[in-house]
Parts: sequence; structure tokens; C-alpha cells
Amino acid sequence: MKSLLSLVFLTTALSLSAQDKDLPYYEMASYPEQFTAGGVASRLIDGLGFRFYWATEGLRENDLAFKPGKDARTSLETIAHIYEMSFIILNSTTKTVNVSGQDIPLPYAAMRKRTLENFKNASDRLRTATDQEMKEFKLSFKQGDQSVEFPFWHQLNGPIADCIWHTGQLVSFRRSSGNPFNETVNVFSGKAGK
Repeated sequence: MKSLLSLVFLTTALSLSAQDKDLPYYEMASYPEQFTAGGVASRLIDGLGFRFYWATEGLRENDLAFKPGKDARTSLETIAHIYEMSFIILNSTTKTVNVSGQDIPLPYAAMRKRTLENFKNASDRLRTATDQEMKEFKLSFKQGDQSVEFPFWHQLNGPIADCIWHTGQLVSFRRSSGNPFNETVNVFSGKAGK
């Protein structure tokens, strides 16, 4: 099944030849003036969104098909995994249960866009969240008759950290396939161009 999904993704993959400034995270917005739990979580997702934007900007078909070894995921499969986790991140902020088996394969460009939008929507919701709302943003999962729920803390060391991890892999993969990360992007300042 995984290889069938990979084939669907690869056959519909589009290479982005120009930067799409209309997508979220071309650059990072200013940070909040006050520290809040929601503001910190929001900024963490903004950093992820910015890195994901640039890690996936301008990928070609050969970049999407690249994998460092026979047992590894391709770049496209890694993007699909981040895409799936972006829903887990967003769903906790909308108090939506994650139901397994509902993934719909999308073409690469649509999957990238939706991932960035999911990060942005989750970040926007977290930025204004009260401490009480933060306690209510649980990770809820349902598979068949089984349901399980975790506090928001698991979001930080789970899906968000995992997405950051895999975004770093994408940067390494694209370098290995001959299409390195844009050197004019400054991840410290969150700005495109030096």
C-alpha cells in the first residue's frame, strides 16, 4: 500500500520553479510582545513552518524520489509523513479527534500547501490561547473502537518535534540529490534573503 501511495504521489508531483510568497511561512511574522504558553507553542510551530517552507521550496521530481538508502523513506514519503502529522498538530487546537485510516493522497504541491496552512492555522489558534484553553488542547486518537487521549505536552515532544526532525532530513536529502537549501534564507531571523 505504501509503495502504491508513493507511486501516486510521484506521478502527480510538481516541481516548484518559483517561490510562492502567497503560501504561509515565506517569512516568519514578528514574535509576540509577551510570553505566554500559547505564544511559545505558536512560535515553535512558526519556526517549523518556516523551515518546512524552505526545505520543500523548489524540489524537483528527482529530489522527491531521493532516499538515502533502501530502507529509508523518499523525500516525498517524508513530506507525506509531515503532512499527516500537521493534522495531528492542528486537530488538537480545534479539539478534533484523529481517526486512523482517513488519509487522502494529494499531489505534492497540494500536500505542501495544506501542510503549511495546517501549521499556520494551529499557530494562529495557539497564539491567542489562554492557559485554560492550552489544557483543553489534547491529542485525541481513535482507531476502531479504541480511543486514547494525551495532554498538550505530548504535542511538543511528539508531532511538533517529529516534524522538525523530518524537516531537517529533507534539507539533508535535497543536498544529497544536488539541490541544496537556499543559502540566502536565514533561519535565525526567519527571513528570506541575507
